[in-house]
Amino acid sequence: MYINKDYLLRRLTELLSIPSPSGYTDEVVRYTCEQLDELGIPYELTRRGAIRAMLCSKYDGGGRAIVSHLDTLGAMIKGLKDNGRLQIVPIGFWSSRFAESCRVTVFTNSGPKRGTILPLKASGHTFNEEIDQQPITWENVELRVDEDCYTKKDLEDHGFQIGDFISIDPCYEYTKSGYLVSRHLDNKAGVASVLAAAEALTRQNCKLPENCYLLFTISEEVGSGASAILHGDIAEMVSVDNSTVAPGQNSIEKGVTVAMKDSSGPFDYHLTQKILNICHEHKIFHSRDVFRYYRCDAASAIEAGNDIRTALVCFGCDASHGYERTHEDSLMEMAKLLALYAKSDRSFPRDRENLSGLDGLPKQPTPPPTDPSATDTIHPDEYKDE
Repeated sequence: MYINKDYLLRRLTELLSIPSPSGYTDEVVRYTCEQLDELGIPYELTRRGAIRAMLCSKYDGGGRAIVSHLDTLGAMIKGLKDNGRLQIVPIGFWSSRFAESCRVTVFTNSGPKRGTILPLKASGHTFNEEIDQQPITWENVELRVDEDCYTKKDLEDHGFQIGDFISIDPCYEYTKSGYLVSRHLDNKAGVASVLAAAEALTRQNCKLPENCYLLFTISEEVGSGASAILHGDIAEMVSVDNSTVAPGQNSIEKGVTVAMKDSSGPFDYHLTQKILNICHEHKIFHSRDVFRYYRCDAASAIEAGNDIRTALVCFGCDASHGYERTHEDSLMEMAKLLALYAKSDRSFPRDRENLSGLDGLPKQPTPPPTDPSATDTIHPDEYKDE
C-alpha cells in the first residue's frame, strides 16, 4: 500500500495554516471538501458542517467509518479590561501554562486582529521573582492586543467584543530528522493521514468490500464530536487521534498506538483485535496503550446512543494539548493502516442488521471448562452441622 508522503505533508501544512478552534471551523471544512473533490470522493455535510464522505457505495447498511476531527483548541474573549487587555477563557481543555506567550488572532466583526497571551505579571524587570509565583490558571493570563488599546473604551472602539473567537498560532516546524513540531497536530495530523489514505485508495482504484465512510467532525475538543454524524448505516468506526507519549505510557512517537481503553471505557474487543492483526500481518510499527484522562469521537458516538463497534488508533504525539511533536514515520504508518483497514474483509456479517440472533456473534477467549468432579468444591447439601 504505497502512501504518498509529499501529499500527506502538504495536506498537513495547509491544514495547520487554517485557524479552526471548536465553533469556528467553516474554512477548514471548505478546505477539506476541496481535497475530497480533487480525489473524486462524494460527500455531504450536516447542518453545522461535519463531513460524511463515502469511499464506496456498493452495499446497503452495516458499513464502516474512519473518523477524525477538524476542530482544535482555542480561546474566547471573556471580558474587556480597564487596562486595555482582554480577559480570556479556553475553548477545549488545555492548560494556561501552554497559552503563555502564544501569538494569536482574534476574529472580530471588523476583521482579524493580532495579539499575545501573557501572564498578568509579565515583566521580570518590574515584578522580579513574583513572575514565577503566579498560579497557573486562566484567571492569571490576559491577551495583549497589537492595537492602540489602553482602556476598555479603546478596546470597544477597535471592535473587540465578548465572545470573539481566538485562534492560537501553530508555530509549525518540520525538521531534517523528520519531526513535525506544532500546535494543533491534534488532530490535523490525523486528518492529513486520513486524506493520504484516501488518496492512496483512489489512486490505486481499490475495490472495497464494504461501504467506508470518512467522517470529519467539528466539535470533538468540546465533547460532542461524532454524536450527530452517524445515521444508523455504520456498524463499526475507527477513530483517529493523538497518542500520549509521556512517562508511564506505552505510546510511541514513530509508529501507531492502538488504544485498548480510555477514560470512557474499553474499546470494542473484536474491532481492536482486527486492527492489531492488520498491524502484525503488514508489519506496521505499533504499540498498545491505555489512556486515563482521554476521550475521542468514539466516546461521543457511543454516548449519543449509537450501537456500533469502536476502536481508536493514534499517531505519536509528545506533549499533547501543548506544543506537540510527532514524526513523519508515524503519520505514514497511520495512513497505511487506515488504507489497509478500509480494504479489509467484512468484519462481522451479522453487524449489517441492527438486531439479530445469536448466530454469528463473535467469541472472546475464555478459560477451558473444568470438571466439577475434579475439584474440592463442596456441594451445599454436603455441609453438616458440627
